[in-house]
Amino acid sequence: MRKFLGYEKGINLGGWLSQCVHTVEHYESFITEKDFEELAGWGIDHVRIPVDYDLLEDERGVATDYGLDYLKRAVDWCDKYHFNMVLDLHKTAGYSFDSGEGESGFFSDPALQERFYKLWERLAEAFGKYSDRIAFELLNEVVDQGDCAKWNEISEKCVRRIRAIAPDTYILFGGYWNNSVEALPDLALPYDDKIVYNFHCYEPLVFTHQGAYWVDGMPSDFRVKYGEIADKAPAVQEKLTQHSGFVVDKSINAETFVEFFAKAVKVAEERNVPLYCGEYGVIDLADVQSTLNWYKDIHAAFAKYGISRAAWSWKQMDFGLSDERMEPAAEEIKKYL
Repeated sequence: MRKFLGYEKGINLGGWLSQCVHTVEHYESFITEKDFEELAGWGIDHVRIPVDYDLLEDERGVATDYGLDYLKRAVDWCDKYHFNMVLDLHKTAGYSFDSGEGESGFFSDPALQERFYKLWERLAEAFGKYSDRIAFELLNEVVDQGDCAKWNEISEKCVRRIRAIAPDTYILFGGYWNNSVEALPDLALPYDDKIVYNFHCYEPLVFTHQGAYWVDGMPSDFRVKYGEIADKAPAVQEKLTQHSGFVVDKSINAETFVEFFAKAVKVAEERNVPLYCGEYGVIDLADVQSTLNWYKDIHAAFAKYGISRAAWSWKQMDFGLSDERMEPAAEEIKKYL
């Protein structure tokens, strides 16, 4: 399987330019150069930066200049601290993976799709010249399987329009069920040799999202240690409405992830595309040792196959790797990103 060189080990900067209150005060304070300086000690080669369209245009779709200024600042910091960057469009007009955002209509409205294409053309104009160190991720987490065919059509058209401006930039996209492994066989065939297939892994969801208020069917008081998943998790998993292809019927270990990723690797090898896991992590409600054990096991599977990845997330966002609670395991967990 081809490797996604330069993007083998990364961390998300979630909550900075996406999933946030879109104000200058927030942009200026949530992530600063100090964060990049600290990240330089984590042994990573890239950062994934989620961005909402709100940063880049107003509600009518009129471009705003200041949004690009923040991205250019991130590019400068990446250059200074020797990181590559994945620029991830986390929300577009008419679509968000989070239904609470109130975005709708994207997959059925040609006007919203055209707005999406034009936004990416603008980003390509600004950052396509950095093809040696910036990759583009078209859209975060398509949820509904029923949108698969339309998403394939949209993603292929968007790639063509980006290619007219940025012919050498790596472009990433994933599939339905929140960038699931199961969706990879249904993705559009690679347009060229600069396409990367993207998936996310929060498996088993009942462990990584234990007690998460935003997961339908998840009891807010549910807690489970990593070694107790086989005993405590199955009954809760049955109540969850979010799709999960990860069957929890036995103890979880590194080999479990090796087997789970095998289907993704098969698709990547058949189509000669690199694989990238753009998000993986454990909620801050789990105990620290369990979090570390999970990271060790999933890391072993990533390393076996040479899958590039970016952990979710650097700070806060219910998953913060640099948060105070993780300090006892900070040096250890750096080995398993």
